[in-house]
Amino acid sequence: MNIGFVGLGVMGKRMAANVLKGGYSLTVFDLNKEAVKELVDMGAKEGQSPAQAAKEADVVFTSLPNSMIVENVILGKDGVLEGMEEGRTIVDLSSITPKSIQYIAQKAQEKNVQVLDAPVSGGAAGAEKGTLTLMVGGNKEKFEQLLPVLNHIGTKVTHVGDVGAGDTVKLVNNLLLGVNMVAVAEALSLGVKAGLKPEVLYDIISQSSGSSYALTAKYKNFIAKGNFEPGFMIDLQYKDLQLAVDTAKDLKAPLMIGNLSQQMYEMARAKGLGTEDISAVLKLYEEWENVEVREEQA
Repeated sequence: MNIGFVGLGVMGKRMAANVLKGGYSLTVFDLNKEAVKELVDMGAKEGQSPAQAAKEADVVFTSLPNSMIVENVILGKDGVLEGMEEGRTIVDLSSITPKSIQYIAQKAQEKNVQVLDAPVSGGAAGAEKGTLTLMVGGNKEKFEQLLPVLNHIGTKVTHVGDVGAGDTVKLVNNLLLGVNMVAVAEALSLGVKAGLKPEVLYDIISQSSGSSYALTAKYKNFIAKGNFEPGFMIDLQYKDLQLAVDTAKDLKAPLMIGNLSQQMYEMARAKGLGTEDISAVLKLYEEWENVEVREEQA
């Protein structure tokens, strides 16, 4: 099977490398020539445009920052769709709005090209190890055909419905992560303000009803150490919450807590914290309450 891969950012480069290690013929494209060279040195071919990367591909994966870029790269001049033969498949690994991927799928269908949305969860570490979670929307028969390739990217690969369903599951998941992280920051800072040690709070809460992934994943290696290197950047969490906000508006669904949480990340970005880990939203509360939520280092 010939595979094209467009978008070699933090996630895309690692996912493409795992596809290559799976023994597939791979042609890659990215504006970052250094990232392209890394894959070429591993045995991939270089495409000079998204269309060229797609020309001989049975399936093309895209991993890109946002809806507008995905639409331009797939549907635009020298785009993926322009280079594809009829009967081929596009799998978008990005996190974009369901509305956007459904529009792309509609346009691709005019050329008899199928589209699957397969956003991922698990961060750079999961991409490196090939242990990501994939939520896949689209034709189930096509999903099953591509499962051997997808299994080189993630260890939990689930078909969740029609095109757009994958991105919907992802935005709901990331909505919860964003909200929970703000809640963790608020709760821990309150406890420390009241005179408790953060390690005591963590030991109890992590084993109690108030526990969450945001607490267990972000306390020990980030908050407790004062280490806010991402991780998952505040800028990206803000973007993912915007997907939920936009989708809620399309559906005329209220999103009170989600909107409020997004404003917390907006305030963090305004303070220059956008490239720090999402746990750095805690710094807002630390400033407001004049506390520091850290464990004493031996």
